[in-house]
Amino acid sequence: MAAHRSGRALVVREPGEVVLEDRTVEAGGGLLVEPYFVGLCGTDLEIIRGDLDPAYTRYPLVLGHEWSGRVVEAAGGFAPGDPVVVEGVFPCSVCGPCREGRTNMCANYEELGFTLDGAAGPAVAAPAHLVHRLCDDVPLAAGALVEPAAVVLRALTEIDIAPGSSVLVIGDGTVGLLAAQLARMWSPASVAMAGRRPAQETLATTAAGVDDFTVDVPNAEGYDVVVEAAGSTVAVENALRAARPGGQVLLLGIAGHGRSANLLVDDVVNKDLRIRGSFSYTAAAWATTVRLLNSGRFRPLPLVTHRLPLDRYSDALDLLATPSGEPRGKILIEMKGTSK
Repeated sequence: MAAHRSGRALVVREPGEVVLEDRTVEAGGGLLVEPYFVGLCGTDLEIIRGDLDPAYTRYPLVLGHEWSGRVVEAAGGFAPGDPVVVEGVFPCSVCGPCREGRTNMCANYEELGFTLDGAAGPAVAAPAHLVHRLCDDVPLAAGALVEPAAVVLRALTEIDIAPGSSVLVIGDGTVGLLAAQLARMWSPASVAMAGRRPAQETLATTAAGVDDFTVDVPNAEGYDVVVEAAGSTVAVENALRAARPGGQVLLLGIAGHGRSANLLVDDVVNKDLRIRGSFSYTAAAWATTVRLLNSGRFRPLPLVTHRLPLDRYSDALDLLATPSGEPRGKILIEMKGTSK
C-alpha cells in the first residue's frame, strides 16, 4: 500500500472562508513528507482575502508554502525521519525559462500553497529531486525559513551590492529582516531599515544585524542600494526617492493585484537609477540557501518569535494581521507539537 497520512488541514475554501478539514495525502509516486513547522506570511493573508493575482492561486487550497518536515518512508535516497525542506515551485523543466534555469518563471507554473495544496496539512507529496536534506544539527524550525530566504537571496544576486556600499531595507517584516541579514554577505558598509513599528527595532538590530532602524520616511538620495520589502505602493515611492544618483532599487514586496505607485519618470532618468523586480526563487537559489543553512553561515532561527499549534490557527492569523506592541518576526504553526 502506498504511503499516506491523514489529519487536519488548514484550508481556504474560498476567499474569506478558512476552516480545518480532514484530509488524506498519498505519496502518489512522489516522496511523502510530514510537515513539522509551517510559517505564515502576509501572502497567506492575501490568499485568504482573495487579493493575490488569480493567475497564482487556486481554491480550495491548503495553506503552507514556508515549511519543513521529515520524510515518511524510504524513497529517492532518503530514509524515514530525514529532516528536509521541499522546493515549493514545481517546474515543468521543459519550457524555455526552465531550460535557462529561471524556474521561477516556468510557463506551466505550479506552487505549493498557491496552486497546489500546501503543507498546513497531514503531508506533502513531492518529486524527490525537489527535496533537500537538512543537516541533523539544523533546527527544523529554522528550515521553515528557507523559502522566504531563497526569495530574498535570489533577488540580492540579481543586483550589484559593492563592498562598502550603503544598503537600506524598507519593511520590517520577515522578508525585510531576512534581506538585511543576507545582505551582510556582500560586506556593505552599513545596513539600515525603515520600518513601520518601533517594536521591531530590537529584533532588527539583534537578529538581523541592522545598524540603524527608523520608522520615519528614509532620507532622500541617501543610499546606494534600496530593497523594498514592505509590499506597499508608498514603500515603492519611498524606495525610489531614497536611492542615490546611480543607485539601485530592488522591489520584493507584493503590493496587491492591480495597485500602482507614482513614478517620477524624470527622477528615474536623471538619477540614472537601476530598478529591478524579483519574483519568487529559482532552484539554484533554493539549493544555495540550503547549503548556507547547513553550513551555519545562515542562521535565521532568531527571527522566529511565535509558535502556535494548528488548532490555534485563528490566533496566528490575527497576530499576523494585527500585530501588537511586541516584536513580531516569523510566526510558525507547529504541526507536530514542539520539536527540534
